[in-house]
Amino acid sequence: MISTLFSSRLFARCVAAMLVMAAAAFAPAVLAQGIKPPAAPTSAPASAPASAPASTPPSAPASTPASAAASARTSLDKVVPIDRVVAIVNDEALTQYDINEQKRVVLGQMKTANVTPPSPDVLEKQLLDRLITERVLLQYAKETGIRVDDTQVERALSRIAEDNKLTNEDFKKAVEREGIPFAKYRNDIRNEIIVQRLREREVEGRVNVSDAEVDHLIATLTAQAGGEIEYRLAHILVLVPEQASTDQIDVRQRRAEQALAQVRSGTDFAQVAAGFSDAPDALQGGALGWRTPARLPTVFADPVRSMKAGDVSPILRSASGFHIVKLLETRSRNNPTVIEQTKLRHILVKVNETTSNDDAKVKIERIRERIQQGAKFDDQAKANSEDASAAKGGDLGWVSPGDTVPDFERAMNALKAGELSAAVRTPFGWHLIQVQERRTQDVTKEKAREQARVALRQRKSEEAFQDWVRQTRDRSYVEIRVDER
Repeated sequence: MISTLFSSRLFARCVAAMLVMAAAAFAPAVLAQGIKPPAAPTSAPASAPASAPASTPPSAPASTPASAAASARTSLDKVVPIDRVVAIVNDEALTQYDINEQKRVVLGQMKTANVTPPSPDVLEKQLLDRLITERVLLQYAKETGIRVDDTQVERALSRIAEDNKLTNEDFKKAVEREGIPFAKYRNDIRNEIIVQRLREREVEGRVNVSDAEVDHLIATLTAQAGGEIEYRLAHILVLVPEQASTDQIDVRQRRAEQALAQVRSGTDFAQVAAGFSDAPDALQGGALGWRTPARLPTVFADPVRSMKAGDVSPILRSASGFHIVKLLETRSRNNPTVIEQTKLRHILVKVNETTSNDDAKVKIERIRERIQQGAKFDDQAKANSEDASAAKGGDLGWVSPGDTVPDFERAMNALKAGELSAAVRTPFGWHLIQVQERRTQDVTKEKAREQARVALRQRKSEEAFQDWVRQTRDRSYVEIRVDER
């Protein structure tokens, strides 16, 4: 089976390469001219009567060199540029059109963010690298059975519109005002969901955080003067391929040194990041946002703690490559946390491949009618709910703000104690919610512990995903056609 798979993939690559070469060979002869070949002259009908008068059409004026040149210029004006293949990724081609479309969108985003773009050739290289990585991941997801249907995409788009306080139609117009065709934006959202599903399956399910790690982090943060501090950072990453030779490592290190020299000479860090960094956030100026110490990548967690706002680190080495970090600002997180918590229970009917949205809604409304007619909530939950809480009668215990998805939380907050909700739709399906009681609680310690666990998981997940992406790309067949660029 392995040899069959290898042969079929190799054959597909060869076919793709031959098609590209054939198109390149054929294009200069016909397509590059942008001119339709003249039609063959039509012969006079053989059956024309001999007695027909011979009428000689007036002679066309002889073409002069000047008119011929004008005609040639007119033809050249009609030349249609040919899209060319710039890279082969396994058995798929990336074209100059793909890069140009991505460039147009990115330049608009960089202008909005007030980030100076790198030189055109550097920007194209960054975009090509990003597109290759994206194509590798999407191909792997497709091969391994990850699918995202239109309903899931539309639901994600509706949530984005809602977060921006726009109707779906106004959101669509806003996207198109940015110069992005909405069909392309929708496809980009689909791809992002696919990559996130891939990350969840390949990496996040295997990341574990122990209680001992949480205890150690909290003890470390408590021992630091001033308690827990958050850092706003930007970075530059120069990747080193897995199993790189000494010469390759030296080349990548010199590139990192060039980037650091530009930063220290006064060039804007965001501009240098856009031109040198191989990280996904390069074209956003390398911005990492606010990070707690637990969420700092291991390689620069210690150096950052000794830096002041505005400082730039020396070159730092990790398994991924060479890093440069800039500390933009810090802030404290020592304030006590007092929140209102809600004790509640719920019943969930999922929407999936076997249960349509309408069927799930009908089922949850029937359950609601039975409860209103006197049936016990916990009995209905045990018999009908498709959530893990069903065995406990739907009991979710005490819930804090942010613990549930926005649609669920809004419905929960609108209820009084003892009140039963109408049917509530969330990404999981249809719910019935019943609030039992509310309380005000100081959750500083609990929150600190939960935040430490989340931060450790995020850090481990980010590092593991970067390594997995690098390994997956290194295993893929990638041919960059520099000569055609």
